[in-house]
Amino acid sequence: MSIETSLSLGLDNGQPYPYQRVELVEPDWTRFPGWKDVTAEQWASVQWQRAHCVKNVKQLRELLGDLVDDRFYADLERDQAERATMSMLVPPQMMNTMAPHAAVGGPGSLTDAFYADPVRHYMIPVFSDRRTDWSSHPHATRDSLHEHDMWVAEGLTHRYPTKVLAELLPTCPQYCGHCTRMDLVGNSTPTVEKLKFVAKPTDRLASMMDYLRRTPSVRDVVVSGGDVANMPWARLEDFLTRVLEIDNIRDIRLATKALVGLPQHWLQPEVQEGMARVAGIARSRGVSIAIHTHANHANSITPLVAEASRAMLDAGVRDVRNQGVLLNGVNADPHALLDLCFALLDGAQIMPYYFYMCDMIPYSEHWRVSVGDAQRLQHHIMGYLPGFATPRIVCDVPFVGKRWVHQLASYDEVRGISHWTKNYRTSIEMDEGHDMSSTYEYYDPIHTLPAEGQAWWAEHGDLDTSALKAAEVAEASRRMAALQAY
Repeated sequence: MSIETSLSLGLDNGQPYPYQRVELVEPDWTRFPGWKDVTAEQWASVQWQRAHCVKNVKQLRELLGDLVDDRFYADLERDQAERATMSMLVPPQMMNTMAPHAAVGGPGSLTDAFYADPVRHYMIPVFSDRRTDWSSHPHATRDSLHEHDMWVAEGLTHRYPTKVLAELLPTCPQYCGHCTRMDLVGNSTPTVEKLKFVAKPTDRLASMMDYLRRTPSVRDVVVSGGDVANMPWARLEDFLTRVLEIDNIRDIRLATKALVGLPQHWLQPEVQEGMARVAGIARSRGVSIAIHTHANHANSITPLVAEASRAMLDAGVRDVRNQGVLLNGVNADPHALLDLCFALLDGAQIMPYYFYMCDMIPYSEHWRVSVGDAQRLQHHIMGYLPGFATPRIVCDVPFVGKRWVHQLASYDEVRGISHWTKNYRTSIEMDEGHDMSSTYEYYDPIHTLPAEGQAWWAEHGDLDTSALKAAEVAEASRRMAALQAY
């Protein structure tokens, strides 16, 4: 569906987008055969949620039974074997937001709804979702943002002048198919042998702290992974408390999709009480602490998510913000984006913040949109939300960083090549006398280009999948060598 067609679908109040306050609903998990006897007490338990994650096709069959027919399971098995860059890991909370309103009848009754479901589309991708012409862009790479190249300590990326990203661990409570850190995060798949941290966790964190203490230009620490919800609270609190002792640190942001995918974690008394202690220290020292979560569709925002968000705000967190990803088949139209933003803002007190364009990792072309479409989406969502809650759509340009989609320097829309500039040096450019006059390229999905542009890429792009695989293996070997250097 085109952006313009989507906008024409709701003119009952004279506006392209008809706002209406919607009450959040927790879908009935007992509609799935495997959970027909699950109680509300079990559902609220983080231990139960973690123990009943869907990790493979067998477990999905046990949950859904014959409500989804064999063609879907075969489709999924093929994707897991030939395309998936992330292994399956879906908590019950997130699983329950797939096909939430579909009528459950006899065998196969959920199949079409499951195929069409937006949350399923990125959490449980199947082979038929993927492009067969250009499943990967010729310039796709395992670490598309070159975060590892900018490590100043193992797991600590220093890309922006005043901000660092601390990857504390390489696991999450759930694995998204489009994960930009598929190079390192999660279990290996048949197509991707994951890299592993080399140093012991205590040594890695000590190296990060040492760098922060001796680098006064850093004022902002994004604490991520993986997902901080997978770190035992006592260890996370210890790390945050030590970061708060560093005078130059003024902002700390905790990155966790689990606020949406596993809100039960953030509702644990131990976590709420610990966050109150950390927020109290931060407040006494004039430091802002916030939580950044990751929701891509309004169906993911349920009463439990709202409760977890309120619990964190009550504990003293300054803001809970959402950083979604712009994905075809999920949210790449104005209605879906605005529905999500209002569910976040009105229902859960979560601030819409960014929508990233999907990064150029292997096998992601079916999710990605062009820069031109991203610009049009930004235009069409303006004016409906308060200015402070209107998200920016950003392109995370390799070697550059986040750029609002209208900030490009030039754009060849026929070949889908945009050029970008920046006004600072990354950590890998400091010793090169970098004059900041360079331009950096980003590439649209080839299937979105006009015929002339597709013909150009057919002639100049590398269509040899064996060559692509060899390049990925070479890159992985190089990164492993870099890891071992620490």
